[in-house]
Amino acid sequence: MTWLDAGEGYEITLGEGGRVVARRAGGRELKTVPKALRDHPEVDRLKQLSEWLDRHADACVAQVDAWMVSSLPVPVELIVRVWPDEAWRAALRDVAVVGDDPDEVGFLRDVSADGGLKVVDLDGETVRLAPRTVTLPHPVLLPDLEDVREFAAELGLTQRVEQIHRATWLRPEKPHAETATEVREYAGGKYASRFGLAARATALGYRVSGGYATLRIRDGGRTTEASVWIGEPYWDGESETGALQWHDEDGRAVRLNELGPVAWSEGMRMAAALYAGRTIEEGGEA
Repeated sequence: MTWLDAGEGYEITLGEGGRVVARRAGGRELKTVPKALRDHPEVDRLKQLSEWLDRHADACVAQVDAWMVSSLPVPVELIVRVWPDEAWRAALRDVAVVGDDPDEVGFLRDVSADGGLKVVDLDGETVRLAPRTVTLPHPVLLPDLEDVREFAAELGLTQRVEQIHRATWLRPEKPHAETATEVREYAGGKYASRFGLAARATALGYRVSGGYATLRIRDGGRTTEASVWIGEPYWDGESETGALQWHDEDGRAVRLNELGPVAWSEGMRMAAALYAGRTIEEGGEA
């Protein structure tokens, strides 16, 4: 970013991490912004810009995460258009993508001048990918996930969006009872207050509605809502996690045997994350 005139013989700009830095005109950067500039309108505008850039970066990561969790088809043209934006580029770089062939996985590294994507395939070759759309597959859908993870480690890839190293749960091969609609594996996680449990759910990105922490999941064209009971909204005493359930768009409970792999994995991920924040009594199991 260019240096801006702040008067009094000073110039200011945004430095690393969105921090406002100052210097004497044409000189070296100062360790701190001089007191005379701290209330300067240009300094305030740069701070507001920094806050907006942070929100924008978070929004880009959230959008790419939503594409990935839902395995939604994303137009290649859209990726090419947003790529020059540093925040979008950081969110998209190194994500695993799949084109027309679901078995051909590659890591997105760049876009090409002719409107395609440059990806590194699992043979370590950089290839051009130019279908109309690509998907950013949920890791539970990736074949040979452990091999993909090892390959990514060898390449030193770092993902802003938690994808290939995302915690996953596979639905047990042994069928559940035909009428089973809930999982209690992560029930009973005690918290000192319902507020603390709700705050953890919100901090993890889950929606709190009534007495539940919820998550909408699109899996194979079907949308379900996973929910974990966290206690009555205005209860100010101790609370604990309840059972995990899934409901369809009409509010009907979905049987466990009818759930897709992504819905199961993401629901279990939410329940496990809430349970992990429980109060551990002295001498209890971690």
